[in-house]
Amino acid sequence: MNFLKEFRPFCKLLSDKSAEIIRQYFRTTIIVEQKSDYSPVTIADKKSEEMMREMIHKEFPDHGIIGEEFGEENPDADFVWVLDPIDGTKSFICGALSFGTLIALLYKNEPVIGVINHPVLNEFLIGDNKISLLNDAKVKVSEKNNISEAVMLTTDHLNIKKYQSAEKFDKLINSVWIYRNWGDCYGYYLLATGFADIMIDPIMSVWDTMALIPIVKGAGGIITDYNGNDASKGNSVIAANPYLHSKVLEILN
Repeated sequence: MNFLKEFRPFCKLLSDKSAEIIRQYFRTTIIVEQKSDYSPVTIADKKSEEMMREMIHKEFPDHGIIGEEFGEENPDADFVWVLDPIDGTKSFICGALSFGTLIALLYKNEPVIGVINHPVLNEFLIGDNKISLLNDAKVKVSEKNNISEAVMLTTDHLNIKKYQSAEKFDKLINSVWIYRNWGDCYGYYLLATGFADIMIDPIMSVWDTMALIPIVKGAGGIITDYNGNDASKGNSVIAANPYLHSKVLEILN
């Protein structure tokens, strides 16, 4: 099956419809709730995930769903959609542009389609492990092979010392050219489109990770967990172009 050909139109529809909801609340005064893990959630997160779930139920009633806001439905199905309606809610509530919607499709537990959609920027990035397309144009990771010239990103610097070795990460910071916290899905978007060279997150959930894998691989990059293992089975991510990934692993481990 050509998963990209089969499911791309529906992925675009999911992205467009959820984006319509999210844009209604962007840079407006909204109530911010706190979840049990102390992360923020808004009406935009909830309503957009509800919309996507309804659309999946209607179009593919046999498919499963795993969503950040409303949990699992039929997770043992052959096809399972993984939804993060707003990846980067902290950015969203602060009026920053570094957030997006993550949509993944798993087939027999393997991510075969990934989407990063930016509702405000109107940018639709989709990958299938073989190719990645940004608004129909093919994208590729950078070809930098010298770590001293690399742009490295992470979502939250405070998470490094909380979950991994801060000393080793500081060594990596001192090895690269530019280091910034342009994170969440926006960092992986910059990696896949060649503007950044390394993206690292020391802690991730399934709805954070699954969409990223087909996109990074489709753009020619390498994505693993912090120890170099299968990212889909881990809870952390190191993503980079193929020239730098092993060098990053070596420094961090």
